[in-house]
Amino acid sequence: MNVITKSIDLPDGRTISIETGAIARQANGAVVLSCGDTMLLATAVAREEINLEMDFLPLSVDYIENFSSAGRFPGGFFKREGRLGEHEILTSRLIDRAIRPLFPDDYHGDTQLMIQLISADAQEQADALACVAASAALCVSDIPFPDPVSEVRVGRKNGEFIINPSRDDMEACDLDLIVAGTDDSINMVEGEMKEVSEEVMLEALKFAHEYIRMFNGLQRELRQAVGKSPREYDKLEFDEAMYQFIENSVGKEMAEIVHAATSKNERSEGFGKLKERVMEELKEHETFAEDEYLGVKASSYFKEIQKKIVRKMVLEESRRLDGRKLDEVRDIWGRVGYLKRAHGSALFTRGETQSLATVTLGTKLDEQTIDTATYRGTKRFLLHYNFPGFSTGEVKFNRGPGRREIGHGNLAERALKIVVPDDLPYTIRIVSNITESNGSSSMASVCSGTLALMDAGIQITKPVSGIAMGLISGEDGKFAVLSDILGDEDFLGDMDFKVTGTRDGLTACQMDIKIRGLSYEIIQQALEQSKAGRLHILDEMLKILPEPREDFSPYAPRFFEMAIPIEAFGSIIGPGGKVIQEIQRQTNTTIALEEIDAKNGTATIASEDAAGIEAAVKQIRALIQQPEVGEVYKAKVKSIMDYGAFVEFLPGKEGLLHISEISYDRLKSMDGVFNVGDEVEIKLIGIDQKSGKFRLSHKALLPKPEGYEERPNNRGGRGGDRNRDRDRRRR
Repeated sequence: MNVITKSIDLPDGRTISIETGAIARQANGAVVLSCGDTMLLATAVAREEINLEMDFLPLSVDYIENFSSAGRFPGGFFKREGRLGEHEILTSRLIDRAIRPLFPDDYHGDTQLMIQLISADAQEQADALACVAASAALCVSDIPFPDPVSEVRVGRKNGEFIINPSRDDMEACDLDLIVAGTDDSINMVEGEMKEVSEEVMLEALKFAHEYIRMFNGLQRELRQAVGKSPREYDKLEFDEAMYQFIENSVGKEMAEIVHAATSKNERSEGFGKLKERVMEELKEHETFAEDEYLGVKASSYFKEIQKKIVRKMVLEESRRLDGRKLDEVRDIWGRVGYLKRAHGSALFTRGETQSLATVTLGTKLDEQTIDTATYRGTKRFLLHYNFPGFSTGEVKFNRGPGRREIGHGNLAERALKIVVPDDLPYTIRIVSNITESNGSSSMASVCSGTLALMDAGIQITKPVSGIAMGLISGEDGKFAVLSDILGDEDFLGDMDFKVTGTRDGLTACQMDIKIRGLSYEIIQQALEQSKAGRLHILDEMLKILPEPREDFSPYAPRFFEMAIPIEAFGSIIGPGGKVIQEIQRQTNTTIALEEIDAKNGTATIASEDAAGIEAAVKQIRALIQQPEVGEVYKAKVKSIMDYGAFVEFLPGKEGLLHISEISYDRLKSMDGVFNVGDEVEIKLIGIDQKSGKFRLSHKALLPKPEGYEERPNNRGGRGGDRNRDRDRRRR
């Protein structure tokens, strides 16, 4: 066992260590990263054989949280971990987006990274450490991965930045950023914030970079100690002659299409025809026809030529594919209240990208339950993003949301949740269905989601808009930042930087790049340019709907909230939930009980029918009413005995109406006095202090006969009988 461990200390006294050589030794690379009681096992495996017909990197990244890491059982029938949860998918994406751009461009080996949480400290947030572990596993392997990359979380508490804050510290932070980078530059950012400025965000990135370099240095020490050399791998050599042939054949016509400022479909059709033609020419060419990898080479070179022409136009002419200026936003059009029965809806269109958003208002029972290895709780604000194939004119089978859809929905959710009032009694679900797509669909979801919330009558604190920024960079250091990018500009460009915010500050961001990293100069310009674009989009949105509706949709549930003592919960719920279910059925309402403290709670009654709410409130008040001595109640006969009748005078409250308390006349038996189900008025004349039994009387409500005198032991027994006989003789 050749176990190697390297470690560093953080300013707050925590130690981060990375160990290799003790576990998972048959993987190409494996490490265990530890911070306190949190431990992550990261493994890297890549096939030796390279499929040269691939023109992309087949990299898969899976982050897995084992419930055993926190001493817990998984939920569900099978009691074992299943498919990845949403949190695991989002963390997997964070790792993938930081690592993927750093592999060599010509490396297309099938590679798998698996990062498992094997020990969990409730305070340590493992997702901020997972990328460091994954990169370290690559560094100690022979997989070609030139430079280490690290991710850190940055929070800001009381104006001070914190690196990798604990869960408790995070509660008080107004900024939550995950930042990844190499020693030279930042290459991935994602997070949310409470309306902070662009300047604060830039400072947060610089603060993060200091620790990124520290973690990268730790990985280099580990790599040097292990001493593995990167493997040799098969790759296609660049064919200069084929490249020149394609450029000479279609380069001029390709430039004409690029400069024509046509629509997405027209450009796509034009490029498609050119590619089809040049492929036929290559197949007939005596030099290239016999090339085993003709298809993959030609496709790659065609893309490179297309990319070069577009970049040249942007950098030298400051023109874009659709004819816009670099900082110009596409035309915006929209409607609200588009769907008549939805609680809120909005159709938002920007250029050739369109989102149809709906808002559904629900009760507390509609909250989403979150149950992961390290966190248990609920969510009452949800945003789901759907990207059907027809939005791009494609045939695409509907197999549920993919990782991209989950990631885009999460970004839009983080952008909007800050402006939703905390005291709103509703559970809110926004669904953004992308009906057309040509870039920036997640940002269209933010805009349509804002308008749909306003249409639903949600009094959001401020409207939020979003914009996606792109980048075209040249080898000479010249660059151009593009506002509101198209799909082609994302595909052919170097950056996709999504920024959302109100008029007063940022609420969320997400940055992905295809190059090795970005300088602070580029990031600063992108942030400044995005602000102008965001404010323009916000102004256009407010032309569609200037402010939230004054009231909720008539189809949305209404609420009534009432205070309930905790001790009354049992009476309301009933055995097996029968009582509360029956109330809901009779009144067509939804009832949610919630504890406030050890003694107090609330009952929230929701329905579209005001009469139903009133009826439910009446029944609940009857259930929680406490019996009071001296009060008169209408009781129902539940059963009859020789010595009296058992009656229910309040829901769940029963007592014996003794035969002697039914009438001033002596009753020899209960025959013919009552039937089960009869109603009778009774008076509560006492409660036994020891047993808690209720003393009930109907006789006390009747006029007392003239001359009648109460006698001791007047409730049964021989003495009682003699008194009653004497009274009858007197009468």
